[in-house]
Parts: sequence; C-alpha cells; structure tokens
Amino acid sequence: MPAQPSPCLVGCATGFSGDRTDGALPVVRTLARQGGGTLIFETLAERTLALAQLARNQDPEAGYEPLLDDLVGPVLQDCLRHGIDIVSNFGAANPPAAARRIAALAAQQGLPAPRIATVHGDELNRPEQRALLREKLGPVLDTLDVVSANAYLGATEIASALRAGAQIVVAGRVADPSLTVGPALARYGWDENDWARIGRATIAGHLLECGTQVTGGYFSVPGLKDVPGGLADTGFPIAEIDADGGFVVGKADGTGGMVDARTVKEQLLYEVHDPARYLTPDVIADLSGATVRELGGDRVAVHGVTGHARPDELKVNVCYRGGWLAEAEISYAGVQAEARARLAGETVARRIGPALALRIDLIGALSILADDGGAMRDARAPGHGRDVRLRVAAEHADRAVAERVLREVMALYCCGPAGGGGVRTSLRPRLNMLSCTVPRDAVAAGWSMLDTDARQ
Repeated sequence: MPAQPSPCLVGCATGFSGDRTDGALPVVRTLARQGGGTLIFETLAERTLALAQLARNQDPEAGYEPLLDDLVGPVLQDCLRHGIDIVSNFGAANPPAAARRIAALAAQQGLPAPRIATVHGDELNRPEQRALLREKLGPVLDTLDVVSANAYLGATEIASALRAGAQIVVAGRVADPSLTVGPALARYGWDENDWARIGRATIAGHLLECGTQVTGGYFSVPGLKDVPGGLADTGFPIAEIDADGGFVVGKADGTGGMVDARTVKEQLLYEVHDPARYLTPDVIADLSGATVRELGGDRVAVHGVTGHARPDELKVNVCYRGGWLAEAEISYAGVQAEARARLAGETVARRIGPALALRIDLIGALSILADDGGAMRDARAPGHGRDVRLRVAAEHADRAVAERVLREVMALYCCGPAGGGGVRTSLRPRLNMLSCTVPRDAVAAGWSMLDTDARQ
C-alpha cells in the first residue's frame, strides 16, 4: 500500500491586529519539528484596513500592520531555514511597503533575500469600480467621505504565488479562511472548482483564523468552562490538512490552553449565519453535517464538511469618515454610588438636550444592556452598586458639538453629584462602514514577486 503523503501543516499566530506577538515562535518550532509548513498571521478586522489607509495617506511607506517587525522579525530566520512559508494579510493598505520592510528585516539579520510576493487588486479605486459601487449602494455614496473600498479576495493568488516559489506572501484584504486555503491549494494542486475539498480546507481556516479562540481563550469561563493552567500561555492553533481536505486541529507544542470537542464546536459556529451556506470568495462551505472527534493530546478531527460552488459576487467593505466619537467617564464609589452615577448621567443629558443622542452606561450596574437613547432604563429596579463608573458617549459630524460631552462630564467634578473622580475623556474620528457585493469580473486580482534588491 503506498505511503500517504504528509499533511499540509498550517499554523496561525495572530487572530487580529493587536493580538499577542509572542505566539509565533512556538508555532514555528512545532512546524519545524514536523518538517515545515505554513505560518499565517490574520490581522485585519472590518475597519482595520481603513485605519491603515489613513496611515498610508500620511506616509506612502506606512499603511501595513504596525507590529509587523514584532511578528515577523523573531521567526524570520527559522522560517527560511526550515522551509516554513509565511502568508498573511498584514499588508493591509500597503502590501508592497510591508514586503519591502520584510526584505529589510532579512537584510538586517544577514539572511539571504527571501522570495516575497504581494497580492493586489482588492482596492476598488478605478472610476468604473466607483461607479459600480454607486450603483450597488445608491446615491448616498456621493455624500460620503470615502476612506477605503476593498473587495475580499480569495486563495487563488496566494496559491499561485506559492507555486511560483514565494516563501512569503503579503496580502491586503483577503478572506480570513483563504490564508489557509491558499497553502493547501498550492500543496495538493486541487482544481479551483473542487468544492468539497476547498470547503473542508475553508473550515480548517475558519477554525484557525481567530488564533487562540479555538485553543481555549474565548472559550474560558471560570467555574463553568475551565482551561487548565489559565490563559497566560495559551498556544496558537495548527491544522493538519490531508489531500482530501480533511483536517485535524491542534496547537503548538509545549504551550498552554486546550483543544477539545467543545472549543472546536464553539469556533465552528463563530460568526456563521447559516452552517449550510458559509460564504467565502473560494467556496460556499457546508458544515451542517460536521462532526468532531477527539484524538487526545489536544487534537480534534473534523469530518462531514463539504462545499458548493463559490458565490458569483465578492463582498466589498466601503469605509468612510463618520464624524467624531466623544467618550467621557467618571467614577462614583461608596454610599449611594449607583444613585449618584445615575443622577450625574441625567444631569449631563438634561444639559446637552436633544443636540446629541447619548449613550449612557453605568459600568458595574448597567452597561452592556443599557439604553442607546441615553435614558438609563432597566428592566430591574435600580440596584445598589457601590463601585460604579459613568460613561457618556456620543457621535456627531461637528467636532465642536461632540466636545460638549467631554466638557459636561468634566464639569461634574465640582457641579456634582458628590464624590465623582477619575475623569477620563477621549475624542477621536469615527469610521463607519457600508457593505455590498460586486461581480467577480469587476475585481482585477493578481500577484507579483517583489524585486528583492528593493530594500529599505
């Protein structure tokens, strides 16, 4: 009987921009012990790319993941030495600049120049593309100060670059699971219409994309869903994908956290609207028949996943300037703390009046389920919290109007009620977002290999 090929190993070392930066080294060491694989970093949320575009507007060499050096620098040598490819969307609004920075890191470390590819085409800036967005979103688009418009690309360009010998692939907006699908496509040479295999690899990527969520982090509830050893050293996940797309999820060797049927089931359903129709640029994955099986040793096999023909259109996020967000907080403690905080919130609301729609939270008594209209209504009778922090927030297109929130909360120091302290205020520009879909042929996706002599 012929030997089965070793699985395609993909390890994820971040779940968002701002995640821990020390998770990659244990993943890389685990991949190296098993003969190599792919290290992915997932760093883009819905508005992260718009923030990156604002940074690029200020500096043409900015606009990529701010922690790129901390993520890639410590593991670059080991990845190149052990044949571990790096694939990430940390290029954000400026993949070429991110690629140049990685080339510079390699030069600083005295390493041979790596083969770095960049994926492009997600930005929808051409006049005909903007006209299409207006057709999709309506004339409201003409009234918006658009910061960025990006389509979610799939795995095709990633796979093509890896097949061409790229050791590092830097993308901007690609779908999170596509970071995993790309290496599997490149490794096994699947047809791009092999929906069942791509569907399975997509769900492997879905389990990896949020990092330690699947290894115990977001799962943990003390006393109800305990994770042995706590969460200070939670390991990042690794998927073993076979030639049929089937996969096992585990984690980096020698790390904390856990992978079991419960952690995997929770992540399987995370952000999934319809388990039978999980839409991505690569496939419509179907996990409605999925089953999980614990293999022991923090390894879980997932079976029963398939896929259907990919959507005809690609999702697009359009981010635009949405005015100013003002937030101000003040604390009350001790006798009648909650009553004083309520009175403070009511005072601010009366003084500001209808000029602003306020969000008022009583942190420690009423916050997550508070009233967005600022009325501080509660289904329960007012409580008796003895450590309550009042938060008042509002947004407005006019900065001066938004600033009133900050001044009114600051004035509570002396204007009462009694005993308020610890005021903190924040005023920052707000980004809002609209989404639509556009035909695939309106998006000119592609990739190119960086000239490795072009270093910072």
